[in-house]
Amino acid sequence: MKKFRHWQRILILSFLSFFVFAQIVLVSQRLKPIAFIGRKDFVGDLASIKYMADDIRLNAIEQEAAKGLKGPKVVVFKEKDFSSAVRHSSDGDRDSDRSSDAQDADILLEAKDSETYGKGKDEHPNMQNVIQMNSREKEQSSKVTDEKVKRMRDQLIRAKVYLNFAQPGHNTHLLKELRTRIREVERTISEAITDSDLPRSASQKMRSMEVLLAKASEVFPDCSAMARKIRAMAYNAEEQIRTRKSEESYLVQLAGRTTPKGLHCLSMQLTAEYFSLQPKERQFPNQKNLNNPDLYHYAVFSSNVLACAVVINSTISSAKEPEKIVFHVVTDYLNLPAISMWFLLNPPGKATIHIQSVESFDWLSTKYNSTLKEQKSHDPRYTSALNHLRFYLPDIFPALNKIVLFDHDVVVQRDLTEIWSVDMKGKVNAAVETCLESETSFRSMHMLLNFSDPFLAKRFNPNACTWAFGMNLFDLQEWRRKKLTMLYRNYLQLGLKRPLWKAGSLPLGWITFYNQTVALEGRWHALGLGYNSGLRRGDIEQAAVIHYDGVKKPWLEIGIAKYKGYWSKHLQYDHPYLQKCNIHE
Repeated sequence: MKKFRHWQRILILSFLSFFVFAQIVLVSQRLKPIAFIGRKDFVGDLASIKYMADDIRLNAIEQEAAKGLKGPKVVVFKEKDFSSAVRHSSDGDRDSDRSSDAQDADILLEAKDSETYGKGKDEHPNMQNVIQMNSREKEQSSKVTDEKVKRMRDQLIRAKVYLNFAQPGHNTHLLKELRTRIREVERTISEAITDSDLPRSASQKMRSMEVLLAKASEVFPDCSAMARKIRAMAYNAEEQIRTRKSEESYLVQLAGRTTPKGLHCLSMQLTAEYFSLQPKERQFPNQKNLNNPDLYHYAVFSSNVLACAVVINSTISSAKEPEKIVFHVVTDYLNLPAISMWFLLNPPGKATIHIQSVESFDWLSTKYNSTLKEQKSHDPRYTSALNHLRFYLPDIFPALNKIVLFDHDVVVQRDLTEIWSVDMKGKVNAAVETCLESETSFRSMHMLLNFSDPFLAKRFNPNACTWAFGMNLFDLQEWRRKKLTMLYRNYLQLGLKRPLWKAGSLPLGWITFYNQTVALEGRWHALGLGYNSGLRRGDIEQAAVIHYDGVKKPWLEIGIAKYKGYWSKHLQYDHPYLQKCNIHE
């Protein structure tokens, strides 16, 4: 009986297992197509969830960006957009190709992109506004730092006054604390100047110093004695400032008259090379053009090799017709070989060049040289024959009708053909005026001429407009007719007997060419690159000629750094001789 029941149970369990297994197989076969559609819906639901999460994250970014920088153009999908998209997908034909869904998504993306872009333009602040805000914050921070530094310096002055005011052996603890605080504040000021910002402990040190100064004022209550001490300290400080300025001025002037080591080396190297040439090899081509009045003749008087090279290179590189240019260089006998050798090695293209020595003018050495040597000046530039040679142009170039004279510290930036057609109006000199008080190049007759002397007071108007040397067009025919060289020599002789002007050739030029000068437009000649660091870049770059007048020449270390590029770009610093003499940009 027990066995029967046992087998009965096994049979029932087998039937149940078969029935369950059969049902599972049957159901799985029916669910296969539904599973495919369900999987597609499941992917769509996942995409919807993903884009909803992105929507939340992008909305957060948009809120942050509204407070600060303008973000990139992003596409933001709202929840309702995705739900409508999902409904649209579920209601369609589920067995169609997936490309139709992608097409609908592209349309939705484009629509939302245009909507979001339109909002972004209004909602996001402009990057430029943010930059301006940051710059204002920096300026305010800089002002606060400057004010605090100024207060700390005032505290230092007061503390040092108390130190000097105290008697030895009295209030030693206070004096010791004062010295300690002075060192701390001086260190803080030094850090602020170095780092352009105050350290965090600056405010605390200022408060500590103020408390200590208040304590010192109670110990030393004599205000009148304190005032006398401060006046004495101020007087000493002013004397020190005057002494330092005088020393600085002397050293700058001395540096301006000094020949750099590299330039001296270059002259020596070129001179040695020149004397190794045969006489025929020292000749320049196209010498037949030297007296042709139909060509454009330019002159420069200098003993500086590199200065001459820059003047000539810049003029030729800016010229539209360089073959019509003739350059006349006059130097001294010591530098004639070096300058000649430089242009033999670096010929000026199609232009003609002629190099002479001032000593070769016999008429100058016999008639006028003694007069030049009698001038009293510690600066050899003012008594140099090259500096006064400009007053003998008709004698130097007897066959020419017109000539443009350059100083050796100029750079030509534009074609100068137009200047040759300037209407001279029967006058001798064409120059840029320097009589506008609003300009840094302003010069008045009073500055260089002694109008207390009756000779000058009767003949010249102290308010007459002044002009500049550097680039001048001279009508040599009118010059000869009006005998201005003789007039110059008479003024020069008179100036040796009594002080009529300060040293230099400019005041002599003003009175020699008085009422004989026609004004050029300011665009022809920009002045001040040798002393004024505040010139506008636009004015410099628009000028036809820029002039490094002043002691800070571009070939000197004391030259103004931001102006040196206009000059140095006309030299090839990879030239073997420049490399050999360690001459760099």
